[in-house]
Amino acid sequence: MAVKIRLSRVGKIHAPFYRVIAIDSRKKRDGSPLDILGTYNPRTGELIQFHADRVEKFVAQGAIVSDAVKKLQKIHKKSAAAVA
Repeated sequence: MAVKIRLSRVGKIHAPFYRVIAIDSRKKRDGSPLDILGTYNPRTGELIQFHADRVEKFVAQGAIVSDAVKKLQKIHKKSAAAVA
């Protein structure tokens, strides 16, 4: 089973909201995830939640990270560095 870490869209028609999820790569975009790793609001550009430790756990087990989630990881690292 190939696991991917990608975005799943939730929210209304003109108000998108995304969850960062770990899911089997053969499932559809909004299928049931293995784990919810965070949430992202593209309208404000902020990460509501991001569990970097759980993302790294899945990557260590061989999960593939999508390009969109890689960008979110960079945003999280910048915000964590700014706080510290």
